[in-house]
Amino acid sequence: MNGIVEAFDLMKSYRTDGGDVHALRGVNIAIERGEMVAVMGPSGCGKTTLLNTLSGIDDITSGKVLVDGVSLHDMSDSERTRFRASSMGFVFQAFNLIPVLTAVENIELPLLLGGSKQSTARIRAIELLSLVELEDQANKRPAEMSGGQQQRVTIARALANNPAIVWADEPTAALDSETGKSVMDILCRLNEERKQTFILVTHDETVGARAQRIVRMRDGLIDSDRGSNKK
Repeated sequence: MNGIVEAFDLMKSYRTDGGDVHALRGVNIAIERGEMVAVMGPSGCGKTTLLNTLSGIDDITSGKVLVDGVSLHDMSDSERTRFRASSMGFVFQAFNLIPVLTAVENIELPLLLGGSKQSTARIRAIELLSLVELEDQANKRPAEMSGGQQQRVTIARALANNPAIVWADEPTAALDSETGKSVMDILCRLNEERKQTFILVTHDETVGARAQRIVRMRDGLIDSDRGSNKK
């Protein structure tokens, strides 16, 4: 395998009162730079666990994950946190915006934490708001925006540090179908025009059909891995 993300015999187990739960049972996968990959499958199949272990949010039980050739789980927690901040962006179903900050301030935050000057961060944040067609919402707080607008701010924030990969966990699940389509339009445009790598978990077949590749999971294993019918 050869990709920006590679997993070899990836296993993840959880210990519960009822015994061990094997969420991942030896997953092998490679994702190429510039791909948009949808990970799909029934509830409890391991798709969110796969995203969390590939991105280093969760530890693994055994196996290996390489991101841009770097062994993710050989790092310390602090090293992995810094690596995620510099190389990855995240889009969540619940948006996870800071309610007391405006849209532009939410996008600035990862830039400021990364050491950017305030003036530089503000210019970059406004550029990103323009990229997701929200420059007119720059000074609004999350509660003053629709769900679709909040998700677009989340996408802009995920792109702040020019990440190699953006991970998206059910990015349209909290949105109505029309708003979800507009969010996917933006993700697809960013993928096509900027060659941004997106790896998204979704239960929505219409979302999966927009990706270049669909990885279907079942019982902690990859059940199928193929291109979508995207035109």
